[in-house]
Amino acid sequence: MLTDTHTHLYSDSFGEDRDQMMQRAFQAGVKRFFIPAIDSGHTKAMYDLEKAYAEQVFLMMGLHPTSVKENFEEELTHVYEQFEKRTFIAVGEIGIDLYWDTSTLTIQKEAFKRQIQLAKEHQLPIVIHTRNSFDEVFEVLDSERDKDLRGIFHCFSGTEEQAEHAISYNMKLGIGGVVTFKNGKIDQFLSKFDLRHIVLETDAPYLAPAPYRGKRNESSYLSLVCKKVAEIYGVDEEEVARITTANSKEVFGI
Repeated sequence: MLTDTHTHLYSDSFGEDRDQMMQRAFQAGVKRFFIPAIDSGHTKAMYDLEKAYAEQVFLMMGLHPTSVKENFEEELTHVYEQFEKRTFIAVGEIGIDLYWDTSTLTIQKEAFKRQIQLAKEHQLPIVIHTRNSFDEVFEVLDSERDKDLRGIFHCFSGTEEQAEHAISYNMKLGIGGVVTFKNGKIDQFLSKFDLRHIVLETDAPYLAPAPYRGKRNESSYLSLVCKKVAEIYGVDEEEVARITTANSKEVFGI
């Protein structure tokens, strides 16, 4: 059994073939799907997805850093209101993204910090988005570091030193399609870290693994990520699937 710890299955990219895409994932051995939030504009689609696949789909709630704009207080209020209505599996995806916009750094850090505190309040893990922002993310995590801080560095694509630093916060490394890229680099050092620190993900519909790089990603391609990780660690794919699914249960509690 494989677990996709990060997949945007509610995306419009799957609007015409979502059911078929899900069946392909099931056939590939993917049985559990953890769904990150983006902003209030996607909440209904997430709930509709959960209703359609109640046994396999688990929802997070949070404000994605690229959606942290002038109205971020309203968006955070929406997040808080959802937590008052129901339970979620994690607070995510949250973090800092300096690839698209550096001018919002101050409010991104504020939104990130407040959502970490929300996660602690509900005793939940966080799922972190970091792009061109490891130092800034580490700074916020340092300010919030305690025994209740835990979660996943989603789509990890940093250096060996950054991986070690990320793990020090009681975080798993979310490994996806980047591990299959010729210039991805993480394949060169990943095996230095025990498999207990790793979970698998697709980030579908983004970041499709080789040989589908540049095309729409989907959760069935998690098997390709698993295969590459097995090669890196010199173990069979069943072992990678077993350990990473156990790791996902440790993080999310189910």
